[in-house]
Amino acid sequence: MSEADSPEGLVPDTGRIGGLNLSNLAYNSVSEMIRRRRLRGGEVIVEARLAETLGISRTPLREALQRLEGEGLVVKGTARSYVVRHVDLGEYLQSLKVREILEPEAAALAAGHIPRGELASVRAEINEQRNAVPYHTDAHWRSDDNLHELFARHCGNEVLTGMIRSLRVTTRLFEIARLADRLEADSTEHLAIVEALEQDDAKAARRAVQNHIRSLGKCALDTVR
Repeated sequence: MSEADSPEGLVPDTGRIGGLNLSNLAYNSVSEMIRRRRLRGGEVIVEARLAETLGISRTPLREALQRLEGEGLVVKGTARSYVVRHVDLGEYLQSLKVREILEPEAAALAAGHIPRGELASVRAEINEQRNAVPYHTDAHWRSDDNLHELFARHCGNEVLTGMIRSLRVTTRLFEIARLADRLEADSTEHLAIVEALEQDDAKAARRAVQNHIRSLGKCALDTVR
């Protein structure tokens, strides 16, 4: 759910809307609040207050929080409360190291197996972000997700795909807080990945993804230290 669909993340309190129940609507709203940093890493979620803000009861909110816990976006705190997961520099860099092993392999496996239309769509999205004025952070993250999900989804190994998705939850929590302005670097590196995949070049795809992830680590060290 976007802010345009529901101001300040509010969700209408009806049983089913557009095929989605309140739990799903709450999940979308809280996910967006974390992504937009209206809920920040380490912040305790006060369920009664958040339910009131969203205009729903606590039951669908708790169901949504349990789902978010399963995905690694929130963790259990004290007294059965939930806390937005905080990822520090050390955990981020360690997670990137694992991604540096897994994602180049996934890209190499996916080369030659991705439909041309999907590659063209991702390329167009990246170019659109480069030319957007003003810079739109959320659109940048969506474009980033779409590219990495593209080669993860087509690598032919569901276990590998799942591991990459899980690690990207961890690294994204750090990036939305500390590495928000990487549009130009990400766009250039993403286009190199797309080009290699368009050419069905497994070696080039592996190298481009590896370079991209190493660049993220260098940026984090330069920015945070």
